[in-house]
Amino acid sequence: MSHFRWNLLPRLDEKRLNCPGYSPLLVQLFYNRGITDPVDFTQFLASDSRLLNDPLLLPDAEKAVARIYRALLSGEKIAVYGDYDADGMTATAAFVLGLRALGGDAVPYIPHRQTEGHGLATGALKILREQGVGLVVTVDCGITDVLQVKKAKNLGLDVVVTDHHTPLDEIPDAVAIVNPKLAGSAYPFSQLAGVGVAFKVLQALFRSLGRDDRLEWLLDLVAIGTIADLSPPLAENRYLIVEGLKRINNEPRLGIGELIKQTRLEVGGLDSDSISWIIGPCLNAAGRMADGLTGYNLLVTESPQEAAELADWLARKNRERQEMTTKILAMAREEVQEGGLQPLLIAAGKDYPLGIAGLVAGRLAEEFYRPSIVVHTTETQSHGSCRSIPEFNMIAALNHFSHFFSRFGGHSQAAGFTMPTSELPELESGLIKLAAGELECVELMPHLDIDARVNLPDLAGDAFASIQSLAPFGIGNPVPLFLSQGVEVLEKRTMGNDGEHLRLKLRQGGSVWDGVAFRLSNHRDELSSRLDIVYNIEVDNWQGKNQLRLNILDLKSSA
Repeated sequence: MSHFRWNLLPRLDEKRLNCPGYSPLLVQLFYNRGITDPVDFTQFLASDSRLLNDPLLLPDAEKAVARIYRALLSGEKIAVYGDYDADGMTATAAFVLGLRALGGDAVPYIPHRQTEGHGLATGALKILREQGVGLVVTVDCGITDVLQVKKAKNLGLDVVVTDHHTPLDEIPDAVAIVNPKLAGSAYPFSQLAGVGVAFKVLQALFRSLGRDDRLEWLLDLVAIGTIADLSPPLAENRYLIVEGLKRINNEPRLGIGELIKQTRLEVGGLDSDSISWIIGPCLNAAGRMADGLTGYNLLVTESPQEAAELADWLARKNRERQEMTTKILAMAREEVQEGGLQPLLIAAGKDYPLGIAGLVAGRLAEEFYRPSIVVHTTETQSHGSCRSIPEFNMIAALNHFSHFFSRFGGHSQAAGFTMPTSELPELESGLIKLAAGELECVELMPHLDIDARVNLPDLAGDAFASIQSLAPFGIGNPVPLFLSQGVEVLEKRTMGNDGEHLRLKLRQGGSVWDGVAFRLSNHRDELSSRLDIVYNIEVDNWQGKNQLRLNILDLKSSA
């Protein structure tokens, strides 16, 4: 019945669990997230400005500031070159607004996903130069654009790269490269999103100009980009997310406020899930379905009419994207299952749209627990979007085959490439062979890292509030998962339009809880009277009433 491998994390000894001022359960959760010094507990929970690092510790930060300052002094036109996803859009908006606040002549450039792709495009650089641009500052891109930066120099353009993607062996010959992942970086935190790196460069610039503006007015953009890009809500990111969410809930900028209305969210109640599942996808829909510049315009507009029109357009495009994703996923699922599943999945063809290839690859990786690649092909060129599992480093794998690519880059879990279509079969066989070797001894089944074994009565009182004090959650700080064993089933029934979910009433030690197990109704008749369950605790808002319930991720009959 179980769909996952259950990995119960080691329980601390009683001496370490006994920490004055903190419940043993909270101490266990801290340790599971790598926070082992009680001195750091308070700072983690406070998520205040003590988590901020000195921006001048970033590689080349001083060089970047010096070149931008020279452009500001001379009135030189500066292009902020971003990306078409939510991280890139928010980074572009934040940097343009920051430069304009200093009197800078700043213009945005967001490439078109279908015609230009990720990163610097030589054609765009030529256009910017013809428009009088002398300095290009990249945000959320540029670290792998060695050839494009060289061509920019030949055009008479200076380039400052700010990025957070993994550098390759060769880095661009730019005026400055600001990236916390560069070898030898002294920056204490390497997991900033693209918008986070851009924000830190602005901090350094404002500080160097004697401006004491702490740039809180940009933190809503930083929070949206950081959450949407799945950057871990740890260390400095915690401050950026928490403060940004406060601004969104207290005084959302015009475009975001309209998007909140369109998506039926409530100002004052937005959390990181609201950004991950609703706001971020709506912004991403612009780049996936049409033009990423529309998302940028929503973020910076000062016109109520324009904000309303753009928010409506984005919400509609996101619905279109959802429908298309469902259709294309079914096609990709059928392709990768033909002839048996390989250790690495590849679906390729002209009918896989560029804009949603990454989403479909992510769904395949999640469903089959294998690294997955979806490729949009034309007669001459192919563009691949890659998603992976923790046991397989995708960018390292692509690096083995770099001779095939005209462009590639990304992270260990998400990457992309462009290459000649004629060489795609050879790449496919090479990657599958590499994955087969690396994953030979890996059980290709998703696992659940369980924070603690508890009894249901242990979750009474202020346990939920204590757990929620660790929010915002995300990669690196996941929603806490618990295991309860021998739980008695009092009631069981299906729920949902298609009856695909299970609603349970459970009892243990006199404590009774409601629970829901999504997409597990097919196991209803297999359930014994006592279960072992893995779950998190969530608030169920039903008919205006808030009630705690167990969100059951997996279950099996008790031994």
